[in-house]
Amino acid sequence: MRQPRGGAQPNNFTFPPVLKACSYLGDFEEGVKIHGDAAELGYESDVFVRNSLIAMYSKSGAVDTAKRLFDEMPDRKVIVQNAIMGMYSRCGKIEQARKLFDGIAEKDLASWSSMIEAYARADMFEEAMKLFRNMKLLEIVPDRVTLLGVTRGCSNSAVASLRHAQLIHGFAIRSLLIEDLMVETAVIDSYVRRGSLNSARRIFDQMREKNLVTWSIMISGYGMHGRGVEVLELFNRMKCLMKPDHITFVSVLSACSHAGLIDEGWQCFNSMTTEFGIVAHSEHYACMVDLLGRAGQLEKAREFIEKMPIKPDCSVWGSLLGACRIHPDAKITELAATSLFELDPQNSGRYILLSNIYTSLGKIEEAHSIRVLMRKRGVKKIAGYTVIELNNKLYKFLVGDCSNPQSDLIYRELERLMDRIKEAGYVPNTNFALHDVEEETQVKSLYMHSEKLAIVFGLINTRPESTIRVHKNLRVCGDCHTATKFISKVTKRKIVMRDSHRFHHFSDGECSCGDYW
Repeated sequence: MRQPRGGAQPNNFTFPPVLKACSYLGDFEEGVKIHGDAAELGYESDVFVRNSLIAMYSKSGAVDTAKRLFDEMPDRKVIVQNAIMGMYSRCGKIEQARKLFDGIAEKDLASWSSMIEAYARADMFEEAMKLFRNMKLLEIVPDRVTLLGVTRGCSNSAVASLRHAQLIHGFAIRSLLIEDLMVETAVIDSYVRRGSLNSARRIFDQMREKNLVTWSIMISGYGMHGRGVEVLELFNRMKCLMKPDHITFVSVLSACSHAGLIDEGWQCFNSMTTEFGIVAHSEHYACMVDLLGRAGQLEKAREFIEKMPIKPDCSVWGSLLGACRIHPDAKITELAATSLFELDPQNSGRYILLSNIYTSLGKIEEAHSIRVLMRKRGVKKIAGYTVIELNNKLYKFLVGDCSNPQSDLIYRELERLMDRIKEAGYVPNTNFALHDVEEETQVKSLYMHSEKLAIVFGLINTRPESTIRVHKNLRVCGDCHTATKFISKVTKRKIVMRDSHRFHHFSDGECSCGDYW
């Protein structure tokens, strides 16, 4: 054993803070040595030392060692079991975490919070909500930690709905936690991500105190919904009260890009350094490339990349390739794609986008070769789906889905709806259809996209004056975007569609993005 300086002998109170320091610094090699010292001096079995060892090994990813130390403990207290639960969840072992949770005879509030947080982190929001409801049935009063876990789960989940955000908000009010800054901010975020900017803004305006995160979330929310003018108005108010950080600037620049505010975007980008001394990161450069590219200034975007003081990463080249989707350019498309395939060869979205761009340029053979390359490299395409909530139940649609009990009715209504929007001027864009089939089949395959099926399901089963809300897990395809504009016009219905990038608010044949997405 290493001799302690000055001859002082460590005891059971010495080791926990030292082990915690090793965890904090990520120096797990030193932590193993400290473990050896504790064992040699006979303190390894001390409950405080053992808890610290379990926490350290959990954080380092040494799951087996942490589990062995836990199993050897004669007195397995609930703080310890909660720590192991957290370890399992961080390692993605949710089933083991739940098994341990179920085995705790006297669960404390931290036990419930840890399991809810584990489900939220694993994007298992429905399970998190079930556990949250069980707490209430058992009359266990959640605290801010529990509420934050379930609220963040609502914000990040693909299957959560506006109703869930409203339920969580209502509980926060009843439990008097709504005036907690972190809770209020999390509730705002959940409303933003569930498509209700008005509810988010109402809470924002009523808050007694706002921090940088609160302002950034509200600014980002307006950007996600294509409200660039409101973003700049809010950003200017914020600057009078506090210094924005690099995350805030990403939100503002992204909003300028989506709204086509080129001059304002440049002004914002330049002010980062001149006014606030913030060094631009790759995310900021990607936003500027997106800004120039969406405006059709592809050559300027390319020159901007060449002059970057840092090496462009996937986000930068991805923005350039995305711009070519709107303004097809063979030379710049190939430049961006070549760089992306070197940096991120397993991202299926890049191959699909490149294939679609080639198709729009009339390069059918090149489009086919990209899909062949994708298969050769073993790149799996992420299955697209669209979710809609009806009467407190979630319905999920895949392309060509026939699993819904109303499928026959859905497809009959879909056929009628497509005829109606064609009469109103809709022309199917077969660039987004299967490419190795006849044109008639291509058009029919477009009709069966998950977005259209979910919207028709909503039209059939909701009141004529109600808003239809759907959530696509990927970027909405160009044809579905155009079709939804026409659907909103001929049906006189408002449709809110959230995709993986932003919100689209359709009304009377127009979209909030101004086709600038």
